[in-house]
Order: sequence, then structure tokens, then C-alpha cells
Amino acid sequence: MKVCGFSFVKNAVKFDYPIVEAILSVLPVCDKFIVAVGDCNDGTRELIESIDSVKIEIIDTIWDPALREKGRVLAAETNKAFDAIPHEYDWCFYIQGDEVIHEKYLPEIARSMEKYLDVEEIDGLIMHYRHFYGTYDYYADSRRWYRSEIRIIKNKKGIRSWNDAQGFRWKDAKKLTGVFIGATMYHYGWVRPPKLMKNKLEGSKQYWSVNSKHIKAIEQESEEYKYEEGIDSLELFSDTHPKVMQIRIDALNWHPKLSPKKKKFNARYFVLYWFEKIFNYRPFENKHFIEYKRS
Repeated sequence: MKVCGFSFVKNAVKFDYPIVEAILSVLPVCDKFIVAVGDCNDGTRELIESIDSVKIEIIDTIWDPALREKGRVLAAETNKAFDAIPHEYDWCFYIQGDEVIHEKYLPEIARSMEKYLDVEEIDGLIMHYRHFYGTYDYYADSRRWYRSEIRIIKNKKGIRSWNDAQGFRWKDAKKLTGVFIGATMYHYGWVRPPKLMKNKLEGSKQYWSVNSKHIKAIEQESEEYKYEEGIDSLELFSDTHPKVMQIRIDALNWHPKLSPKKKKFNARYFVLYWFEKIFNYRPFENKHFIEYKRS
């Protein structure tokens, strides 16, 4: 079994993406790792080159500014990296520039890839998600945040990254069939110093339609992002973070006033929130995948 990791990145230095930590976190289970580095001059390419591993291969890309609707340029860049993976690789491990895998999950990930390699009905492996918010002490737990996604796919080029690269589908838009594995992806895209968070969100606007729901959801008038205003529900995180994130955790020097006790829901979402908490089931959940059911 051969595994190739892949990702895309642009302006990682300017917007403080933990792309090095992301790559290092999955590198132990990968035989090769391809990074599509977009056109930028902030030192991103040099940052990727600084990773001390012969497994890394960089492809240089140019982002298409015409692909603004629904953030489709992100999927286009993902597909460029995926298409560069040679056919000799069985599994393709996708990780975005603000996602990190805890080292405790690597043995289970490796076992799962071996276990499902020859199961033809399975197109990918599904991971649970933790969306950290504000600081490393809290994660978002409302239905605004997706609970799971396929992040490891078989090397079938009919598979495409979809819309804003949140998930994958077939070229004809049919959903992939995936199986849940005992691993959780840690998403750190909403943990930055408030000024950098604001800059990152402002920068992302060039890849979305100006009247999109995404842009409206992140809009704030302040010069620094006010984490307290941008969240509806949080939970306190009591576990450990990946070791590769420790330097960033030690450097945290901003302290928004966040609390898991504060909930900002209308009546409908209040009921749905507590229904999910009690029954561990999310009604009306929109998924990119179909869960594999063993016969």
C-alpha cells in the first residue's frame, strides 16, 4: 500500500496558516506529499521548502480569480494537487492548510487504510471534526460547523474536490461512499490573533461572491476580529492538542472573552442544538458523502 498526501496553499505567511504543522502531522503515514503552492510573494514557497523531508514535492500554480462563486477556486487548487498524484499510490490523504491531525490517531488511520484498501464499495475514509475557535481552549459545536468529512480518498481521478473544497464528490456530482474511522481532524482556521484573523477574512473575500452567505457571515466593521460577536455556541476543550502545535499554543497572547455558557440561537436552532446534544444526531444535515453500511 502506498499513500500520497496532498494540499494547496497561498499566502500562508501573510495570513499565518499552520501549513507546516498540517503537513508534518500526516507525513508519518505518507510515502509522498504534494503541495500546490499558489502565486504569491510572501515567502510561502520558501516556507514549504524549509520542511526537512524528501517526501515533499511542490507544484506551482496560478489561482483563477474568475472562480469566485462559492469559493470554487479552492476546489480547483485542490484538484490540481490531486491530479499530480501518480497512479502508483493507492490512497490520497488530503489536508488543508489550517487542519492538523493529532499523532494519537495515526495508527488507527494506517490500520483503516489497510483494512479498506480492497473494499471496492468504499471511496474514502470519513473523519470527525473539531473546529477550534478564538483560542485553543474552545471549539464550536453548533450546526453552523460541519461534523465530519472525507479526508482520505482512493486514487480515482473521477473524484473531484467540490465547491469550496470542504468535501469531495464524483465528477457527475454523485456523493462518495465513505466509512467512518476512529480519527478526528483538528481545524484551527479560526484561531489567530484578532488582527490577523480580520486580515485573513478580508483576504478571503476575493475568492467569494460579494453577496454570498459566507461573506455576510464573517462581516465585521471593527479593525480587529471580535471573536465574542462571531460565534453562537462553544464547548470547552479538555484534551491535548497535536505536538506539532505546541509552539503556537505557547505563543498565544490574546484572550477574547469567550464562554461555553453563552448561546446565541433563535428558538428553532435552540431546539435543534439540544436535540443533537441529547441524541447525538443532527437532523437535516447536509453531507457530501454516503456512509457505507456493512452487509
